Amino acid sequence: MALIHCDFFSESLKTSCSMKVIIPQKTGVAQIGIDAAKKQKDKYPVLYLLHGMSDDYSTWTRRTSLERYVSKLPLVVVMPSGGRSHYTDMASGPLYWTFISEELPRIVKSFFPVSDRREDTFAAGNSMGGYGALKLALRKPDKFSAAGGFSGALCLDWMKSSDTRAVEAEKIFGKKPKPCDDLMKISSELARSSKPKPKLYQGCGTEDFLYKYNIKFKNHVEKLGYKLTYAERPGLHEWGFWDQEIQNFLKWLPIKSY
Repeated sequence: MALIHCDFFSESLKTSCSMKVIIPQKTGVAQIGIDAAKKQKDKYPVLYLLHGMSDDYSTWTRRTSLERYVSKLPLVVVMPSGGRSHYTDMASGPLYWTFISEELPRIVKSFFPVSDRREDTFAAGNSMGGYGALKLALRKPDKFSAAGGFSGALCLDWMKSSDTRAVEAEKIFGKKPKPCDDLMKISSELARSSKPKPKLYQGCGTEDFLYKYNIKFKNHVEKLGYKLTYAERPGLHEWGFWDQEIQNFLKWLPIKSY
């Protein structure tokens, strides 16, 4: 496989951006300690893997062994930067939702051999990235067939838990979040529609400070009839937990290894 650092300009953010991309390598290339691809495709399924609030585009490759985990999969993994935006068109800041949901997929398809089929397009992330990934799937169900959130910040009321968080939340969402930024409302609206419903994966540690919010979201989408795979075990809001979760999620994705 190849790990690519990509610098590019974003029209929606009005600035230069970076992302890391993992791409399967040409047939027959082998490396000691890494499983080699056995065949090559013209277009690969794609996973948009999003980071948490204190991280950036490089964190998934720095904190986990992601390259090894995907080495046997015919999968392109795209890891963009989302700042501290909650992947939202910010009330006082850049248009990160427009970037992540519209512009970035177009850029990725122009640069890399990825499929544009719904059944080949996925999203996942940790913490803030879990929120962003599920928002992609629930707001763009015609584009994303599956999504996963690991210790996801899925209910926005967690940001009311301190004055500092409340101030930052207002910069992101304004005085009151719009319905299109509230996963509870988005999932309810989608459930009432005739649009396709994405499959969802959700994992959270029982000692995580976001645990009660994850349970709230889990109960909500299960009541609505979504296909949800939920996993919990002892764990905190940290990379040891997310390193295991990304492995579990990759096994859960409807992609066969080579």
